[in-house]
Amino acid sequence: MSMAKDMQLVLRLPTRTLFDGRAIRLTAVAGNGEFGILPNHVDFVTALIPSVLTLTTPEGRERLFGIDEGLLVKKGHVVDVAVRRGVEGEDLDTLQDTVRETFIEIEEDERIARAALSRLEADMVRRFASLRKSQR
Repeated sequence: MSMAKDMQLVLRLPTRTLFDGRAIRLTAVAGNGEFGILPNHVDFVTALIPSVLTLTTPEGRERLFGIDEGLLVKKGHVVDVAVRRGVEGEDLDTLQDTVRETFIEIEEDERIARAALSRLEADMVRRFASLRKSQR
């Protein structure tokens, strides 16, 4: 593998790509603690926990992302990160507020969807039970 000055980083959510670009440094948190990756880091895979993912662009700009649990795969000069939920923030204070608002909103939407699914399942069970009674 050749020595590289930067790496390609893709941060994916289930419905869209949150970041796709070059980075010279990345820090994230796995179950066993925080770690950093530079462009020529050894290849590896790790599970991420809810935390802050920080990257530095080749121009020196630091970008912060609040992420939920996910998976990071480093192969060659490409880092792929897939997380359930994620948002970008300008600084740690606003990122914390953004994460709280966004993740709470998503959790509420998920709760509503689960409740609707439960109602549909209960209705199906009632209909099957009534069909069974009418066959007797």
